[in-house]
Amino acid sequence: MSAPALRDRARRRFVTRLRADGARTIGYTVLLALLIACYALCARQRTTDPNPVAFLVILATVAVVFRVTDARPFVQHVAWAVLSVAAVATIVATLLGAEGHALDVVLSSASMLALLVAPAVIIGHQATRRGLNLEALLAAITAYVLVGLFFAFALNLLSLTSSAPIFDGAEGDSLANQVFFSFTTLTTTGYGNLVPVSTGAQTVAVAEAITGQFFLITAVARIMRGASGPATAHDALRSQKDTP
Repeated sequence: MSAPALRDRARRRFVTRLRADGARTIGYTVLLALLIACYALCARQRTTDPNPVAFLVILATVAVVFRVTDARPFVQHVAWAVLSVAAVATIVATLLGAEGHALDVVLSSASMLALLVAPAVIIGHQATRRGLNLEALLAAITAYVLVGLFFAFALNLLSLTSSAPIFDGAEGDSLANQVFFSFTTLTTTGYGNLVPVSTGAQTVAVAEAITGQFFLITAVARIMRGASGPATAHDALRSQKDTP
């Protein structure tokens, strides 16, 4: 293939990649907006009962994650079907005024599962990409927040299934406090106003602290790896020529 043809091919690929990156950047911006809404809803919950509206936001977040990460059409269709059924069931249960401990456990478990899948999908997608851009930074932030919310609902489920409080103090066990404790543990801030007293809660706290440090290490490695990737059409063409 001639040099002009290679140059034109590299430019077309570069333009296509820019458009795709722009669409994903918008997608991750939408994801962050959804996560902020989810955090706000959970932070207002002064009981251990999961918020049904927050659960619907989590389902919407997972649906957008599968779209942004360019999952296979079959995987997206299956995921959206499952998420749609869960959303409809939640809406119907809320409209009918359904409540009870069993429903709270189901909502908490489903939230935790959804929040486990979402960051795993994002990390798996970003691990295959190169190039340091806004998309990579937004993806890292989004996955980080998702991990924090996952551990918050892990604590919430533990609280719902435990006969004793998981935090020291009469008002410690609430979804709002569980979210706050989760993010202070994930960032290893540790204000000390909430102290886990049960073995299960302490185990979750240790696992989250380790995960937070591990995540930061891998995120930095991803950024450094991305910084070494081709950033322009000229770089892409040169990389293609150098490839045997």
